[in-house]
Amino acid sequence: MIMAREVLSIGQVRIHSGSATREEAMKEAADILESAGAVTNAYFDAMQQREQTVSTYMGNELAIPHGTNETKHTILDSALSVVRYDGGVDWGGEPVTFVVGIAGKGDEHLEILSQIAILFSDEDEVAKLKAASTPEELYGLVAATGV
Repeated sequence: MIMAREVLSIGQVRIHSGSATREEAMKEAADILESAGAVTNAYFDAMQQREQTVSTYMGNELAIPHGTNETKHTILDSALSVVRYDGGVDWGGEPVTFVVGIAGKGDEHLEILSQIAILFSDEDEVAKLKAASTPEELYGLVAATGV
């Protein structure tokens, strides 16, 4: 299992009181991953390519923007970014509160995606994530799931 300490640090978790556009949210996710040293600056374009092919909206107020198989070369290491937009994001007509950017080296993204999907499939857990008042508290809740 991939542990949160390896792919997620406190600096990769943010909470915004306002809203964002889908593009702004994807850009922030990519920028966080780039700052973490996980992706090159071309990863945002890779996310946009993926989004044009298939929406990364997952349900339960969650979107998981990530690149395409053809853009794997833009990924340097596995990492996550977790951003909560309390004002919401219109994700192609779907309401999103949580934008979890994923970069997975090799096939690691599949396991990371699985852990995130399990966490967000539980409405009680989503309610806890929405109630977190600080990035530190949000980080603790995500990290506790073993992501």
